[in-house]
Amino acid sequence: MAHIYIYSPSGAVRDRAAFGRGVKRLQAMGHAVEVDPDALSGHQRFAGDDATRLQAIARAAASRADVALISRGGYGLTRLLPRLPYRALARAAERGTRFVGISDFTALQLALLAQTGAVTWAGPALIEGFGQAHGGDGKGNVPDAIMLACFDDLLQGVGEGAGWRLPTPRQTAGMRPTPANWHLEAATLWGGNLTLLTALLGTPYFPQISGGILFLEDVGEHPYRIERMLGQLLHAGVLERQKAVLLGRFTAYTATPHDKGFNLHQVFIWLSQQLKKVPVLTGLPYGHVPTKILLPVGQPVDLLVREREALLLWPHRHDQGH
Repeated sequence: MAHIYIYSPSGAVRDRAAFGRGVKRLQAMGHAVEVDPDALSGHQRFAGDDATRLQAIARAAASRADVALISRGGYGLTRLLPRLPYRALARAAERGTRFVGISDFTALQLALLAQTGAVTWAGPALIEGFGQAHGGDGKGNVPDAIMLACFDDLLQGVGEGAGWRLPTPRQTAGMRPTPANWHLEAATLWGGNLTLLTALLGTPYFPQISGGILFLEDVGEHPYRIERMLGQLLHAGVLERQKAVLLGRFTAYTATPHDKGFNLHQVFIWLSQQLKKVPVLTGLPYGHVPTKILLPVGQPVDLLVREREALLLWPHRHDQGH
């Protein structure tokens, strides 16, 4: 049984029924769930005013929970970055609290990594990961079986990696081919939501990582906006400093007749052709989708590619066991 602390550092919880389902599901799985007193607070579009959400983050850091899990993403963390309790968060991570989240949470993760080097986890939020109605993943599984297996590995402190099957050559037609068999060792894994990562560029909260493995995802952004943000990272020299770029899921956008064939695949082709020395891998099962792996942000990892099989490996951390 794990101690899971639920808090709301970003957007206000509008779907309280989904919040309740998420809490009950975690409890039914045998976990002790502690809900922050302001988890359901609201101020404009936020889960409380800035001071309220800062206090919630501080309580999560002080909770000594096995996992501090955000209720949802949304917007709100970038405005808190100058005032975050970085030392308290880093100490909590060092003690074994795994901070887990997605979307807007990328801002806190990358700022904490830039300021302290602390490792956090890209994964589900309470509502989108555990709060759906029955069949929320389209297969009748709630939570999603793969996400749940990764989450259980994290809780038990036994997770040592994650893998996925790369798209077929037909699906990646036009992209610069990557080597069929190669291996990267001890490269820092970092990234998250592309919009949030780009918003931090040029600030003290953007990690200065060279020789890393950068993973990216986004939701609700048209392919031309995805390309524009990737272009900003490219022209700033960020992408060329990495050993690999992993592209996850880019979802919930609407194509228009004006696009005339311009789509997400065309963006991937463009990116791979720009990065002559950096492999670009697609199909990473991470993003605003039910089926997602959990990824340690700031952790040195190995990346192995064998034909169409890709595998991320990270060392077992004994301080995260029970």
